[in-house]
Amino acid sequence: MARQLKVFCYSDGFHSWTVAASSRAKALEAWGVKRDLFKDGSAREIDVGPDRAAALASPGELIERGLSVDIGKVERTKAPKAKAKAEKPKSDAKARARVEGLEAELAALDEAQADERAALEAEREALERREREVARRQTRDRDALKTKLKAARAKLSG
Repeated sequence: MARQLKVFCYSDGFHSWTVAASSRAKALEAWGVKRDLFKDGSAREIDVGPDRAAALASPGELIERGLSVDIGKVERTKAPKAKAKAEKPKSDAKARARVEGLEAELAALDEAQADERAALEAEREALERREREVARRQTRDRDALKTKLKAARAKLSG
């Protein structure tokens, strides 16, 4: 058994669209929108009105009435189609080749950066070795000088 038709109305302020449909979802589909216009109050079910009878006479067909533009003009229109999402091509050799080229470029970049990090690590180890040698030499030279200073002070006081 077919569902009983209800009449729904939607307005954008310039035009009013009325449609007879079995459900809110069918009305939204007829208007060509995906957003729930009923949720925000932009659309509603109507029981009376000038376009109700025309909508019931041709279910699923839109009845358009001018409110601010073409005031009072009433006509039957077809629902605008909601834009379908663009389908991605399943096999695109050019795009696949581009991806493979970029992946190879990324691998080469990773290898070059790893080499740079290894070179920096080797430089850091060499600098740390040099720092230890300088610290040992400075300590040895300071100790030798302190020994000479201590001997000189002993002769001076002695």
